[in-house]
Amino acid sequence: MDGYTTGIITLLAINCIAALGVSLFTGFTGIFTLGHAGYMAIGAYTAGILTVQYEFNFIGAIIAGGILAMVFAYLIGIPTLKLVGDYYTIASLGLGEAIRLVIENWESVTRGARGYPGIENYSTMPVALTFLVVMAIGMFFLINSSFGRAFKACRDDYVAASLLGFNTARFRVFSLAISGFYCGVSGALLAGFMSFIQPVMFDMAKSTELVSIVVFGGLGSMSGCLIGTTILTLVTEIFRPISQYRMLVYGLVLVLVMVLRPEGIMGTNELTKGYIKSILSRRKKIPAEDGGVH
Repeated sequence: MDGYTTGIITLLAINCIAALGVSLFTGFTGIFTLGHAGYMAIGAYTAGILTVQYEFNFIGAIIAGGILAMVFAYLIGIPTLKLVGDYYTIASLGLGEAIRLVIENWESVTRGARGYPGIENYSTMPVALTFLVVMAIGMFFLINSSFGRAFKACRDDYVAASLLGFNTARFRVFSLAISGFYCGVSGALLAGFMSFIQPVMFDMAKSTELVSIVVFGGLGSMSGCLIGTTILTLVTEIFRPISQYRMLVYGLVLVLVMVLRPEGIMGTNELTKGYIKSILSRRKKIPAEDGGVH
């Protein structure tokens, strides 16, 4: 396998981890966010600084990046998740930009807008795929656990869940913290993949991209999230030679899917054997019905 292909697969795995985190918070807990690139930035700079300045083992640095992002997300979530709906979305946008600006101006630690070079290229394809598999399995068990059901209850009817005795505020904060961990790990892996990071890599456009991936794949679908990430990452890379039109094509693909399938590619379904059989049986019925008309 050539270097370009392995690079694409590695980047895809990194994007999938971040998308899983956003999917938990937006798709399964029902809270739209435009600030998760900030948690990626925390993970990326934590791993970069630990491996370059303190010669940390890269696995420890990746996990540390995820944990620090999780702690920040938890502390930020306690006051901000008292907001609901669009108010939180606007707050998350401001918080994500605030994290980026702090990193950009803390030059003594982060080297500011010039970027942070010299990071070890530790995010190889096997490393990225291993992290993706482990974290995807963890996400699967989480969303099918009692915690996952509580997250979905908060999404489906926040008020009713509160009346039924769920501590909805606590579960919303937990969801944000866990999603922050996923984005932090993704950011740490991205730092090892690029070997150079800049604050501009984690701006509002990155947060918007993550939410777009989740909506594209299907809110409340883990497999839809992975499929959406794969399609949009490949679309971005395929049209890289015509970079001036790349984002136009990216936008057109998003619009097309939203028109044809407003609920996303998978909706709230998972790519199971039963779902595939139902799709195939539905297609078999269509020609039979057409034949009956004639």
